[in-house]
Amino acid sequence: MISPLPSPRPDGVTVAEPASVEAPTPPRSGVLIEVIAAAAIEAAEDDVRSVVPSATPGNSTLTVEVLPAIEDARTEETAGSRAPETPSDLAILVSRRPSVRGDVPPDFATRAAELRTAELRADAEAADAAVAPARTRDREFNVWINGFQARARAAGITQSTLDRAFAGTQLNNRVLERDRNQAEFSRALWDYLDSAVSETRIRNGRDAQAEWRTTLGRIEEQFQVEAEVVVAVWGLESAYGATRGSVNIVEAMASLAYDGRRRDFFEEQLIAALQILQSGDTAPRNMVGSWAGAMGHTQFMPTSYLEFAQDFSGDGRRDIWGDNPVDALASTAHYLAEHGWTYGQPWGLEVQLPDGFDYRLAGEQERLGAAFWNTQGVRLINGDPIPEHGPASILLPAGAEGVALVVYNNFRVIERYNPADAYVIAIGHLSDRI
Repeated sequence: MISPLPSPRPDGVTVAEPASVEAPTPPRSGVLIEVIAAAAIEAAEDDVRSVVPSATPGNSTLTVEVLPAIEDARTEETAGSRAPETPSDLAILVSRRPSVRGDVPPDFATRAAELRTAELRADAEAADAAVAPARTRDREFNVWINGFQARARAAGITQSTLDRAFAGTQLNNRVLERDRNQAEFSRALWDYLDSAVSETRIRNGRDAQAEWRTTLGRIEEQFQVEAEVVVAVWGLESAYGATRGSVNIVEAMASLAYDGRRRDFFEEQLIAALQILQSGDTAPRNMVGSWAGAMGHTQFMPTSYLEFAQDFSGDGRRDIWGDNPVDALASTAHYLAEHGWTYGQPWGLEVQLPDGFDYRLAGEQERLGAAFWNTQGVRLINGDPIPEHGPASILLPAGAEGVALVVYNNFRVIERYNPADAYVIAIGHLSDRI
């Protein structure tokens, strides 16, 4: 386990976070539009000033009403566009709608209307040009589905299963965008743990463990994986079932397989998803999850589901998607057990390193017994010798100046769920706190 988080917190761990994509700003067109936009900005700013109280020393928090025109524009915005957030944005939008500009000289209004007509014509032509590739992609996707279905039938999937699974399936461009726009962010380990092992997540984990104590006790007894570890995975993967995902898995896997960047992997996941449907464990409408294919309370990929999912409730179905988490929790315990979980062994312990420690010994590649680490002068944070729990490694997740851990086999088992050190430490630390 880790002692309370130190301060200041050292940097050093890179973790993946959802990509953020900025919506495009509406374009400006023509010198006259710029002039009108500038006038609209001034008018809009006057409106804002009329509802903003005078600032006083020490008072930097102001309450601002939303301009009615901005509110109207937000209502009119269609999905995928960005509503105007500032007077400047509003000015650009208003400059494209002469009928709501207010008092504009007749010659300006006439010319602006002509410009707007030309703009609309250009926009329509651009839209037509964009629709053609989209339609081509849709046709190509349908051709790909036909080819894939032949491969699926060869793998034992019936036509009735295919018909049910692919009914209404379309190329999911949102899934493709998410896949292409993944980003890596360098983030301090302790900042990550502040979120992953927050007081709220700890409290909710304790509540969840108390609510399901009897069932978790049975799971622990059968699979020999501590209940708090299973609950920690549940908490980090779906916030104890609150965020299980809502993307159609068949559509997502088909879109990603068609896209071709990792075709073999996602075709394998798609075949597995179809096998799940064919087994009767769930219906197509219920098989939902993340855009990348992870499903249910503890976010199993379809292939992992086929290998490790359990019917612990005894209803004849391995249901990891529904509100009852029992099957998902048992499946997670089974997964960890099958990957070598050692019951009663800590995942890791915080240690202190001696002056002159040979940092070449740090890292998971060195797996040595407690006797060796004790001869090197490594001690637990309280000064006690390192306990013997099998081959152990010294891990420095935040660099030589940060916390040092001795990690055991169970650390490596959690890595099979997610190989990121920050994730494994979060699971271990959360389970300790629960």
